[in-house]
Amino acid sequence: MKWRGTRESDNVEDRRSVSGGKVAVGGGIIGIIILLLNVFGGENAQLITPVLEQLQGGQQTQTEAAAPLSKEDEEMGHFVRAVLARTEDTWDKIFKEHGMTYKKPKLVLFRGSVQTSCGGATAASGPFYCPADQKVYMDLGFFEELKTKFGAKGGDFAIAYVIAHEIGHHVQTLLGTSAKMHHDQQGKSKAAANKLSVALELQADFYAGVWAHDNQEYIEEGDIDEALSAANAVGDDAIQSKMQGQVVPDSFTHGTSEQRMYWFKKGFKSGDIDQGTTFEEI
Repeated sequence: MKWRGTRESDNVEDRRSVSGGKVAVGGGIIGIIILLLNVFGGENAQLITPVLEQLQGGQQTQTEAAAPLSKEDEEMGHFVRAVLARTEDTWDKIFKEHGMTYKKPKLVLFRGSVQTSCGGATAASGPFYCPADQKVYMDLGFFEELKTKFGAKGGDFAIAYVIAHEIGHHVQTLLGTSAKMHHDQQGKSKAAANKLSVALELQADFYAGVWAHDNQEYIEEGDIDEALSAANAVGDDAIQSKMQGQVVPDSFTHGTSEQRMYWFKKGFKSGDIDQGTTFEEI
């Protein structure tokens, strides 16, 4: 992705040099479960993580303050700021076209563990958006997990796609989509409620595609393949097949690999937010 020399957002809180606290050591099966439950946009990641961590018991340790940032860390921070700036420009323009004002979210970079307005979370949660404080939280170590555990290609545009997906959840919060979805889930069976969750996540994938459509001048050869590889790797069916050896559609919360790739591609091809009709098609 072409990003050097472009505007960088002022809305990044880099806590990587001060992160600490209780974190899961060595991951373990509970850490993997947390990651699989919440990868790419689980708004409940930060609520589920502390509960599951209690099940680990003695596998907790108190960490010291994180090490100073390396040159590579600093470079990645600049990249994240540049991508966030591109999302701000895109959504500010789209909101204005629809007679609305876009409220820019914050993006928090952390290591190990973090406290949010939605509760505490660890790196095992994967990237997530907290609607209570309207911030995206990311431990960039997740992307190594994405390659080694889930077989994604990696690359900088895979990171950009995840950021754009999480910003998609912010857009849903501003538009009232998330609140309506949670309201509609009340009184429904778990399977029916999960379908609504899938629709929300696929719409965030679609919004990530819309963002990519609006930023084609920055996209290089292979970038879209990196995004699709990431989407494919974290489809509910791909994860369940790899980790459980079986697929249980009624338990899906984020959508299949095919669905996630389809909606990202639809957003990328159309660039039209009005075509993100996931709730009508799920």
